[in-house]
Amino acid sequence: MTQTVALIGAGGIAQAHLPAWLALGARVRVHSLAGAPELVARHGDGTVAGSLEEALDGADVVDVCTPTPTHPRLVAQAAGRGASVLCEKPLALTVAEAAGMIRVCREAGVQLYPGHVVRFFPEYATMHRAVESGTIGPVAVQRFTRAGSRPRADWFADPALSGGIVLDQMIHDLDFAVWNAGPVRDVFARRASTPDTDGRRGVVSAQVVLTHRSGTLSYVTGTWAAPGTTFRTSFEVVGTEGLLTHDSAAAPPVRVDGGGGAAGTGLLPATVSGESPYLTEIREIAAAFAGGPAPRVSAADGLVAVQLATAANESLRTGAPVAVEPLPEDLLEVTA
Repeated sequence: MTQTVALIGAGGIAQAHLPAWLALGARVRVHSLAGAPELVARHGDGTVAGSLEEALDGADVVDVCTPTPTHPRLVAQAAGRGASVLCEKPLALTVAEAAGMIRVCREAGVQLYPGHVVRFFPEYATMHRAVESGTIGPVAVQRFTRAGSRPRADWFADPALSGGIVLDQMIHDLDFAVWNAGPVRDVFARRASTPDTDGRRGVVSAQVVLTHRSGTLSYVTGTWAAPGTTFRTSFEVVGTEGLLTHDSAAAPPVRVDGGGGAAGTGLLPATVSGESPYLTEIREIAAAFAGGPAPRVSAADGLVAVQLATAANESLRTGAPVAVEPLPEDLLEVTA
């Protein structure tokens, strides 16, 4: 069945989502306060919706690619129309808002999944399968790094709107750490930054330490660096029987650089030869929307990631570790 998709937003992540939906044969209507005609023209397909009402009318799926503060409202509007939702990470700025989004979708009988695309990157997916199969034994220590150009849009620079580097950027690796090693007992975080000078925003870097209930320690480091910085990620997962490592700079994938796209500009990973992880992600989620099996990421995973990121931000504020309390069981139930 061909799905009708309302893609809301035309910023950086929409540049990756639109071609994925088009590759799957979806009918896509794009609505944004700015940039929708340019986005559609760039990819040669899709239509521009002049209003949110027009975009949502009759949509099977709503793909929310807008700034984080708008997510709860847009998800509620989609659910009210009976549309299932893919919502870009983070789900929301607070645990309460993310929990509310899960509940409103359940009450409406629609599905909700967060855009945690790192679970779909081949090197990360391969690593997780090795962990899950016991190839390296129980995980003792994990280290994740993620660095790229500091986002230029003003809302990223306001923690009240973006949640800062931890909630916006590092949430990918916080999510992955839990996927590998399970629930977290407490969170400790530190942050460093350089001053904003000459109209340029300074470099921001943070580290979050997760102590898992299993005893595993996870170290997550994120950096928003100078404009033009090449996007780079790495991981090191140490088990009792072995070690799994990857560094995108030391072993870069073959990539296609055709110019004009967001990927590889320092804000998003470079396009690899082969299937885009965004296409892999959206194919799996679209299949679930159509009645297929649940994808590898759930709304509950998105909620847990928000809980950890906001706990890390609280640790940054207080300078002390923050205990992670168990979430209500009904919110952690995975439903298709």
